[in-house]
Amino acid sequence: MKHNQKGAISGLAVSLVFTIVLLIGALAFGVWAFSGRQDYKDNVDFKISRAVSQAKQAQNAADQSLFNEEAKQPLTSYQGPEAFGSIQVKYPKNWSAYVNASGGNNAQLDGYFAPGAVPSVTDQNSIFALRAQVISQAYASVLQNFSGQQKSGKLTISAYALPKLPKVVGVKVNGQLNGQGPVTTMVVLPLRSQTLEISTQGTTYLNDFNNNILPNFTFSP
Repeated sequence: MKHNQKGAISGLAVSLVFTIVLLIGALAFGVWAFSGRQDYKDNVDFKISRAVSQAKQAQNAADQSLFNEEAKQPLTSYQGPEAFGSIQVKYPKNWSAYVNASGGNNAQLDGYFAPGAVPSVTDQNSIFALRAQVISQAYASVLQNFSGQQKSGKLTISAYALPKLPKVVGVKVNGQLNGQGPVTTMVVLPLRSQTLEISTQGTTYLNDFNNNILPNFTFSP
Protein backbone atom coordinates (compact mmCIF):
# COMPACT_ATOMS: atom_id res chain seq x y z
CA MET A 1 0.00 0.00 0.00
CA LYS A 2 2.85 2.41 0.81
CA HIS A 3 4.50 1.49 -2.48
CA ASN A 4 1.41 2.55 -4.44
CA GLN A 5 1.30 5.85 -2.55
CA LYS A 6 4.93 6.59 -3.45
CA GLY A 7 4.24 5.77 -7.12
CA ALA A 8 1.24 8.04 -7.19
CA ILE A 9 3.19 10.91 -5.59
CA SER A 10 6.07 10.41 -8.07
CA GLY A 11 3.69 10.45 -11.05
CA LEU A 12 1.99 13.57 -9.73
CA ALA A 13 5.36 15.34 -9.34
CA VAL A 14 6.34 14.50 -12.91
CA SER A 15 3.02 15.77 -14.22
CA LEU A 16 3.38 18.94 -12.23
CA VAL A 17 6.90 19.60 -13.53
CA PHE A 18 5.77 18.90 -17.10
CA THR A 19 2.85 21.28 -16.70
CA ILE A 20 5.12 24.00 -15.32
CA VAL A 21 7.53 23.56 -18.25
CA LEU A 22 4.67 23.84 -20.74
CA LEU A 23 3.38 26.91 -18.95
CA ILE A 24 6.80 28.58 -19.03
CA GLY A 25 7.15 27.72 -22.73
CA ALA A 26 3.72 29.11 -23.49
CA LEU A 27 4.48 32.30 -21.59
CA ALA A 28 7.81 32.73 -23.44
CA PHE A 29 6.12 32.23 -26.80
CA GLY A 30 3.39 34.66 -25.84
CA VAL A 31 5.93 37.31 -24.86
CA TRP A 32 7.87 36.79 -28.13
CA ALA A 33 4.73 36.93 -30.28
CA PHE A 34 3.46 40.02 -28.47
CA SER A 35 6.84 41.75 -28.85
CA GLY A 36 6.95 41.07 -32.60
CA ARG A 37 3.34 42.17 -33.04
CA GLN A 38 3.95 45.33 -31.05
CA ASP A 39 7.06 46.13 -33.11
CA TYR A 40 5.12 45.72 -36.35
CA LYS A 41 2.24 47.78 -34.97
CA ASP A 42 4.58 50.56 -33.86
CA ASN A 43 6.45 50.63 -37.20
CA VAL A 44 3.79 49.64 -39.71
CA ASP A 45 3.22 53.20 -40.95
CA PHE A 46 6.93 53.75 -41.43
CA LYS A 47 7.36 50.44 -43.24
CA ILE A 48 4.41 51.11 -45.55
CA SER A 49 5.62 54.64 -46.27
CA ARG A 50 9.12 53.39 -47.09
CA ALA A 51 7.80 50.65 -49.37
CA VAL A 52 5.56 53.13 -51.22
CA SER A 53 8.45 55.59 -51.60
CA GLN A 54 10.75 52.90 -53.00
CA ALA A 55 8.07 51.76 -55.44
CA LYS A 56 7.51 55.35 -56.64
CA GLN A 57 11.26 55.90 -57.12
CA ALA A 58 11.57 52.72 -59.14
CA GLN A 59 8.57 53.68 -61.30
CA ASN A 60 9.87 57.22 -61.82
CA ALA A 61 13.25 55.86 -62.89
CA ALA A 62 11.57 53.46 -65.34
CA ASP A 63 9.36 56.24 -66.74
CA GLN A 64 12.33 58.58 -67.16
CA SER A 65 14.35 55.89 -68.91
CA LEU A 66 11.46 55.21 -71.29
CA PHE A 67 11.01 58.95 -71.95
CA ASN A 68 14.73 59.34 -72.67
CA GLU A 69 14.66 56.50 -75.19
CA GLU A 70 11.49 57.77 -76.91
CA ALA A 71 13.04 61.27 -77.20
CA LYS A 72 15.78 59.81 -79.42
CA GLN A 73 13.39 58.48 -82.06
CA PRO A 74 13.17 58.68 -85.00
CA LEU A 75 16.88 58.71 -85.69
CA THR A 76 18.38 61.58 -87.71
CA SER A 77 20.74 60.91 -90.64
CA TYR A 78 23.99 62.41 -91.86
CA GLN A 79 25.20 61.51 -95.36
CA GLY A 80 28.88 62.06 -96.13
CA PRO A 81 30.52 62.89 -99.49
CA GLU A 82 30.99 60.10 -102.03
CA ALA A 83 34.74 60.77 -102.07
CA PHE A 84 34.89 59.58 -98.46
CA GLY A 85 32.72 56.51 -98.85
CA SER A 86 29.27 58.14 -98.64
CA ILE A 87 29.14 57.23 -94.96
CA GLN A 88 25.65 57.31 -93.47
CA VAL A 89 25.35 57.96 -89.74
CA LYS A 90 22.01 57.58 -88.00
CA TYR A 91 21.94 59.17 -84.56
CA PRO A 92 19.32 60.22 -81.95
CA LYS A 93 17.19 63.19 -83.02
CA ASN A 94 17.96 65.05 -79.77
CA TRP A 95 21.70 65.02 -80.59
CA SER A 96 23.56 67.68 -82.58
CA ALA A 97 26.32 67.21 -85.12
CA TYR A 98 29.33 69.14 -86.36
CA VAL A 99 31.07 67.64 -89.39
CA ASN A 100 34.18 68.95 -91.13
CA ALA A 101 34.35 67.35 -94.56
CA SER A 102 36.87 69.76 -96.07
CA GLY A 103 39.87 67.59 -95.21
CA GLY A 104 42.91 68.70 -93.28
CA ASN A 105 45.55 67.19 -91.05
CA ASN A 106 45.11 63.43 -90.91
CA ALA A 107 41.29 63.36 -91.13
CA GLN A 108 39.58 63.74 -94.50
CA LEU A 109 36.21 63.82 -92.73
CA ASP A 110 35.74 64.50 -89.02
CA GLY A 111 32.29 64.32 -87.41
CA TYR A 112 31.39 65.15 -83.80
CA PHE A 113 28.02 64.21 -82.26
CA ALA A 114 26.56 64.91 -78.80
CA PRO A 115 23.21 65.43 -77.04
CA GLY A 116 22.12 69.08 -77.12
CA ALA A 117 24.96 71.32 -78.31
CA VAL A 118 28.24 69.86 -79.54
CA PRO A 119 31.10 70.76 -77.14
CA SER A 120 34.15 72.64 -78.39
CA VAL A 121 36.00 70.47 -80.89
CA THR A 122 39.30 72.20 -80.07
CA ASP A 123 39.11 71.54 -76.32
CA GLN A 124 40.99 68.35 -75.49
CA ASN A 125 38.78 67.84 -72.43
CA SER A 126 35.52 67.75 -74.44
CA ILE A 127 33.65 64.43 -74.36
CA PHE A 128 31.69 63.33 -77.43
CA ALA A 129 28.91 60.77 -77.62
CA LEU A 130 30.06 59.84 -81.11
CA ARG A 131 32.87 60.59 -83.52
CA ALA A 132 33.03 59.41 -87.12
CA GLN A 133 36.29 59.97 -88.98
CA VAL A 134 37.73 59.04 -92.34
CA ILE A 135 41.51 58.91 -91.88
CA SER A 136 43.88 59.34 -94.83
CA GLN A 137 46.13 56.60 -93.40
CA ALA A 138 45.85 53.07 -94.79
CA TYR A 139 44.00 50.52 -92.64
CA ALA A 140 47.06 48.28 -92.19
CA SER A 141 49.10 51.20 -90.87
CA VAL A 142 46.38 52.27 -88.40
CA LEU A 143 45.96 48.70 -87.21
CA GLN A 144 49.69 48.35 -86.65
CA ASN A 145 49.62 51.34 -84.30
CA PHE A 146 46.76 49.83 -82.28
CA SER A 147 48.49 46.44 -82.17
CA GLY A 148 51.50 48.07 -80.54
CA GLN A 149 49.27 49.55 -77.83
CA GLN A 150 47.58 46.17 -77.35
CA LYS A 151 50.93 44.53 -76.61
CA SER A 152 51.51 47.07 -73.85
CA GLY A 153 48.16 46.13 -72.28
CA LYS A 154 46.53 49.52 -72.89
CA LEU A 155 43.96 48.26 -75.41
CA THR A 156 41.87 45.20 -76.22
CA ILE A 157 41.23 44.41 -79.89
CA SER A 158 38.71 42.02 -81.44
CA ALA A 159 37.44 41.38 -84.97
CA TYR A 160 34.30 43.31 -85.91
CA ALA A 161 31.99 43.97 -88.87
CA LEU A 162 29.06 46.37 -89.05
CA PRO A 163 25.67 44.55 -89.12
CA LYS A 164 24.80 46.18 -92.46
CA LEU A 165 28.22 45.43 -93.98
CA PRO A 166 29.14 41.95 -92.72
CA LYS A 167 31.74 41.40 -95.46
CA VAL A 168 33.85 44.41 -94.44
CA VAL A 169 35.77 43.06 -91.46
CA GLY A 170 37.77 45.34 -89.21
CA VAL A 171 38.33 45.52 -85.46
CA LYS A 172 36.73 46.89 -82.31
CA VAL A 173 39.18 48.61 -79.97
CA ASN A 174 38.59 49.38 -76.30
CA GLY A 175 40.82 51.26 -73.87
CA GLN A 176 42.75 54.49 -73.44
CA LEU A 177 44.03 55.53 -76.86
CA ASN A 178 47.71 56.38 -76.66
CA GLY A 179 47.37 55.97 -72.88
CA GLN A 180 45.46 59.25 -72.55
CA GLY A 181 41.94 60.55 -71.93
CA PRO A 182 38.78 58.56 -71.18
CA VAL A 183 38.29 54.92 -72.12
CA THR A 184 37.21 54.84 -75.76
CA THR A 185 35.31 52.19 -77.70
CA MET A 186 36.19 52.41 -81.39
CA VAL A 187 35.37 50.47 -84.53
CA VAL A 188 38.12 50.61 -87.17
CA LEU A 189 37.34 49.53 -90.74
CA PRO A 190 39.12 49.65 -94.11
CA LEU A 191 37.58 52.18 -96.51
CA ARG A 192 39.26 51.91 -99.91
CA SER A 193 42.77 53.34 -99.44
CA GLN A 194 41.70 55.05 -96.22
CA THR A 195 40.44 54.09 -92.78
CA LEU A 196 37.07 54.66 -91.11
CA GLU A 197 36.97 55.17 -87.33
CA ILE A 198 33.68 55.23 -85.38
CA SER A 199 34.00 55.83 -81.64
CA THR A 200 32.39 56.85 -78.36
CA GLN A 201 34.16 58.16 -75.26
CA GLY A 202 33.47 56.82 -71.77
CA THR A 203 30.46 54.62 -70.97
CA THR A 204 27.63 57.18 -70.81
CA TYR A 205 26.68 56.73 -74.47
CA LEU A 206 27.90 53.18 -74.96
CA ASN A 207 24.35 51.76 -75.16
CA ASP A 208 23.48 54.29 -77.88
CA PHE A 209 26.69 53.39 -79.68
CA ASN A 210 25.92 49.67 -79.61
CA ASN A 211 22.14 49.82 -80.08
CA ASN A 212 21.56 52.82 -82.36
CA ILE A 213 24.78 53.86 -84.09
CA LEU A 214 26.56 50.66 -85.13
CA PRO A 215 23.48 48.67 -86.25
CA ASN A 216 22.48 51.50 -88.63
CA PHE A 217 25.89 52.70 -89.83
CA THR A 218 26.75 52.08 -93.47
CA PHE A 219 29.12 53.28 -96.20
CA SER A 220 30.31 52.41 -99.72
CA PRO A 221 33.45 50.25 -99.40
